[in-house]
Amino acid sequence: MTDSQGLDSASSNSQPLDAGTARVLYQERQWVPWYWWLAMAFVVALLTAQFGLNRSVMWFYVPAVLLTVVGVWVLISLSSTVIKVEEDANGTRWLIAGQANLPADVVSRSLAVPATAKRNAMGRQLDPAAFVVSHGWVHEMVMLVLDDPEDPTPYWLVGTKDPEALLRAFVPAQVDAAMVDFR
Repeated sequence: MTDSQGLDSASSNSQPLDAGTARVLYQERQWVPWYWWLAMAFVVALLTAQFGLNRSVMWFYVPAVLLTVVGVWVLISLSSTVIKVEEDANGTRWLIAGQANLPADVVSRSLAVPATAKRNAMGRQLDPAAFVVSHGWVHEMVMLVLDDPEDPTPYWLVGTKDPEALLRAFVPAQVDAAMVDFR
């Protein structure tokens, strides 16, 4: 689930990226797990059989096509989150999570959140003003603590399949300190 409360929660002194001059340093699309596709195929087959039971063959083919299209659309839309790190012409690194972007120069600290600590980070310890991009099937996260007096967002929590690679691309100077408890 993507929380869009902070779509423009990046630093207010930051400028939008110019796509023509940005260089992609890291990119990850968060696809649903393969077994969700199997579960959706089972649901489509079960519903198709229910529609077609004791009816003409059209009651089998039409629901099969329609339900397959709807099922594929649902799974692809759930997999639409892209996490990207880009470097602009000025050398500023940007984290892009969906429609939100964050410059690296406003990140004071970073932390890799292992799968075992995700529940705590997303539970009672979560600050309601934080910007969160998380899915249940992405088990690890990075926490990026902001130091921007003009932005009320205290930190970003971003789900990622490879926290070390994301931190290395976005805030390379903080990787060693951020990965201490992770390893």
